[in-house]
Amino acid sequence: MAFSIVTDSSSNLPTPYLREHGVEVICLSYIIDGKPNTCPDTEAFDGTAYYAAIQSGQRVTTSQIPPQLYLDCFEKLLQQGNDLLYVGMSSGISGSYASAETAAAELREKYPERTLRLVDTLAASLGEGIAVRRAVECRAAGRTIDETAELLMARRQSLYQVVMIGDLMYLRRSGRVSMTKALLGTVLGMRPILKGNAEGQLIVCGKVRGHRAALLSLAEKYRTLVREAGEQLVGIAYTSSPEDAQTLAEMIRSIAPPKELCIVRYEPVTGSHVGPDTVALFFEGDDGVREL
Repeated sequence: MAFSIVTDSSSNLPTPYLREHGVEVICLSYIIDGKPNTCPDTEAFDGTAYYAAIQSGQRVTTSQIPPQLYLDCFEKLLQQGNDLLYVGMSSGISGSYASAETAAAELREKYPERTLRLVDTLAASLGEGIAVRRAVECRAAGRTIDETAELLMARRQSLYQVVMIGDLMYLRRSGRVSMTKALLGTVLGMRPILKGNAEGQLIVCGKVRGHRAALLSLAEKYRTLVREAGEQLVGIAYTSSPEDAQTLAEMIRSIAPPKELCIVRYEPVTGSHVGPDTVALFFEGDDGVREL
């Protein structure tokens, strides 16, 4: 193994894939019903019960990953003589990346002979996961850690993330959208549509009346913005409705079948922020597509 790859659980990749390819995962934590939890295994996560609890009014609180968790994970790998590439969640929506930078700065002084690279993906969920997958492919192809990190950085602005939200109030609670936007996005049966911007923040980019119309709007973004679909991994993440994910997948395949289509349920931390009835689509377009 030329270098170690580390990510956080927001990357939303299936646990069997991460284990098969030796990717270390630092778990985000959350508190529900007064009890702290993590989700180290996507296969054991009962998403149906979790999102039903949130929909019925159960409050979930989350916090960023503290520097000490990064320090412990990174140092373990550095002590084994490995160089290390961390592929992390967007700094535009979480302070976890800043925690990773704090840990890395300390460890670079302690292990000057080792290379420690951090990549802010400016993404979350499978947007981040797609970057992790690319890192795994680069390592398998014999690319160096620096070549891999530079490629991931270069491809950040070509990743498009578009999200159908059931209720913006969940994002408002976590401070990721304002109260005004939350109220405007949930009136008269309108479905808010969000996207990831160039700074890695989630912003409201539209409102659509009706459930199916909102799914169609995500598919239309794919139709107009995707490039070389047959050569890429496309991701769909959902919280409470696998049926919506499958409907969107059918739309995507009818427009331009991707090389691979990965469908996952949102892990509990990121999922608690976007809330029930959310479906997100992740794909690659031209460089700068985030601005469109």
